[in-house]
Amino acid sequence: MPAPFPKQAQVVVIGGGIHGCSVAYHLAKNGWKDVVLVERKKLTSGTTWHAAGLVGQLQGSHATTAFASYGVELLQEIEAETGLNPGFRQNGSISIALNPDRLAELKRKADFAKLFGVEASFIKTDAIKERWPLMNADGVIGGIYMPSDGSANPTDLTQALARGARMNGARIFENIKVETVLTSDGKVTGVDTDAGFITAEFVVNCAGMWARDLGRKNGVGVPLHACEHYYLVTEPIAGLPSDLPVLRSYCDGTYWKEDAGKLLFGFAHFHAKAWSKDGIPDHFEFDSLPFVEDDVMEVLELAMARVPCLTEVGIRTFFNGPESYSHDGRFTLGEAPDVKNYFVLAGVNSTGIQSGSGAGKAVADWIMAGHPTMDLSEMDPARIEEFQAQDQYLQERCPETLVLTYAMHWPSRQRETARGLRRTPFYQALKSKGAVYSEMQGWERPSWF
Repeated sequence: MPAPFPKQAQVVVIGGGIHGCSVAYHLAKNGWKDVVLVERKKLTSGTTWHAAGLVGQLQGSHATTAFASYGVELLQEIEAETGLNPGFRQNGSISIALNPDRLAELKRKADFAKLFGVEASFIKTDAIKERWPLMNADGVIGGIYMPSDGSANPTDLTQALARGARMNGARIFENIKVETVLTSDGKVTGVDTDAGFITAEFVVNCAGMWARDLGRKNGVGVPLHACEHYYLVTEPIAGLPSDLPVLRSYCDGTYWKEDAGKLLFGFAHFHAKAWSKDGIPDHFEFDSLPFVEDDVMEVLELAMARVPCLTEVGIRTFFNGPESYSHDGRFTLGEAPDVKNYFVLAGVNSTGIQSGSGAGKAVADWIMAGHPTMDLSEMDPARIEEFQAQDQYLQERCPETLVLTYAMHWPSRQRETARGLRRTPFYQALKSKGAVYSEMQGWERPSWF
């Protein structure tokens, strides 16, 4: 017999993907029993279910490295707690470099990982070839090897978190759509759903692709947009090692993992597209998008050159699905600046499986402590200007985030899209004198002449 729909809760979590289930799990496990999670369709629907499942700890900031490092710890423990296997295979990962600048960037990220006790070491080309015999090593000058990385099953991990949340007292309801978050005097009071009202002290918006539109109803900016993201899965490859490390070739824009005797490989596109500019359809659940070969042909040719067996083996799955990308490549995580007790966790740029456990814990810890328990300033919703949550801006800027995922992250690298939004009266005069402009929060500022 299904549980009766609640009238009140201490915390309502909106969204049953990896992030929502992680928030509910960490709250409930720490004694906050009055937690309700509502999901508009089924758990993992939207984007979680089709994730590639990579778990990598070579990140660009302390916070995201901490999230990924904690995620690996939880993956190793959650089956014993819940009885559900998250499908974690700790085969390690290798990130290769084709030029000295890329190698320097990888080494810098490896230093971040070491701060959290994550093993990361330089690996020579010959050793990479030994561990990844299918790879064409032409141009490879070395890489970073991380033995504790791997991959997980996105659906199984999310279901394990959901079961853990339920075991500790949280309640989860599927096929319930939240219409709006209710507020009074600048503070959360509950949610209005298509099954009735729930009064609540806290609300956490983990609605994924829908988080932006839900936030707008309360003036909460969530700068993300769904973008098309492709991967392919080959036919079975005879003799493919089951312990093959995850391989990332940033210069080629590709990643690879062994997948039940097949190779799954995906792309950080050189050209990306925003999806569903008129809003995410209400019926969207476990859907995929049309696969357009021209969108990936350039990077596919590089993939075939890097792993030549692709020219001989067939492709079983051509997949295109939406993923949420933010305007600046950073998460939106924290309390909304103008609505007390309204928390957001969204826009994680296709890193949900590796970051979701840790990011959900960070939100739960913040709610329970009444303040952030680690430095999350880079993700603060208060950084978001009103124009940065508008459709036209996001449709231009967010696909560039996808394009830059595997690009070199030069210090002070400038975006090329959605420029010229804020200019001083001196803009044209300075430009005529040779000013080269950089952008900060929409403002065009001369950097040099």
